[in-house]
Amino acid sequence: MLYRACKIERSAMPRIVTATKDTIRDAAALLKAGEIVVLPTETVYGLGADARDDDAVLKIFRAKNRPNFNPLIVHVSNKQQAATYVEMNEVASRLTDKFWPGPLTLILPLKNGAGISQHVTAGLNTLAVRVPAHKIMRQLMFEADMPIAAPSANNSGEPSATTPAHAAKSLGEAAPFILAAGACDVGLESTILDLTGDMPTILRPGATTLEDLEPYLENVTYDIAPKDKEKVKSPGQLLKHYAPSIPVRLNAVDVEEGEALLAFGSIKFMGIKTGGHAKDMNIDSFRNLSEEADLEAAAKNLFMMLRDLDQPNHKGIAVMNIPEAGIGIAINERLERASKS
Repeated sequence: MLYRACKIERSAMPRIVTATKDTIRDAAALLKAGEIVVLPTETVYGLGADARDDDAVLKIFRAKNRPNFNPLIVHVSNKQQAATYVEMNEVASRLTDKFWPGPLTLILPLKNGAGISQHVTAGLNTLAVRVPAHKIMRQLMFEADMPIAAPSANNSGEPSATTPAHAAKSLGEAAPFILAAGACDVGLESTILDLTGDMPTILRPGATTLEDLEPYLENVTYDIAPKDKEKVKSPGQLLKHYAPSIPVRLNAVDVEEGEALLAFGSIKFMGIKTGGHAKDMNIDSFRNLSEEADLEAAAKNLFMMLRDLDQPNHKGIAVMNIPEAGIGIAINERLERASKS
């Protein structure tokens, strides 16, 4: 029996359904009925709703315990659909031709009468838009035929969900329908580029790197410092974000007693302060983002492994140094926010 929008019954745990032609249609029906649905994208799993529906968008905020001053990203099918909601300038047109569909979000001026819920924009006159590349998400957008607001599918402040199980554990009964399509390919949220100021500005680094963008921009800068609520213009700008429930210690050169270890590359010289070697740690207390020191693999594994090590028997998580290059900049930005007390 298909799971139709009219059949929703909230239970103690969400319903996880494998993405098929029929379940994609069911998810679209739920969105059209004003419900929220957990959706797969190439970056992280998203908690989606019709971006034009105030009540539906508010369900996202309630499900995530998300502060209402934190705006959402709207996912659209293509550049033409984006242009119905935002003012597309020459720079935006050039970037979308190159990087959409893909993990690049643009902040652009919101068009008058666009019909997007003010809860999506947090009352701002700008809108963050993206065209996702994930095959299932694109099929769903075709079926739903709407702009979909979709922040990460997890409780606000936690590491983002990169598998259906992560979303189910984090959101529980607040998200009754999860469209499952395996683990996310990228594993980090999209790069957010603000095109509404004097200079293009990266507000959140991601898989589309500065080096990727520079050939298409005359100038570009970063503004990824933590913001208070009056200055938040995009997701991911709050001081503490992406955080496990236990402390995170960065640039660790050894492991303290009671800590878990999140490694990167070789652990040949990584020791335990009380004696012993990291290679002898219990498997429950040790994860390596990439033994080959591959930054893209590390990005894909980051949130999954932070969640694996976020256990009450650990007093914290020691994280080895990650190179500040390419997507490593995005990894370090997430870790820096995760480490804030």
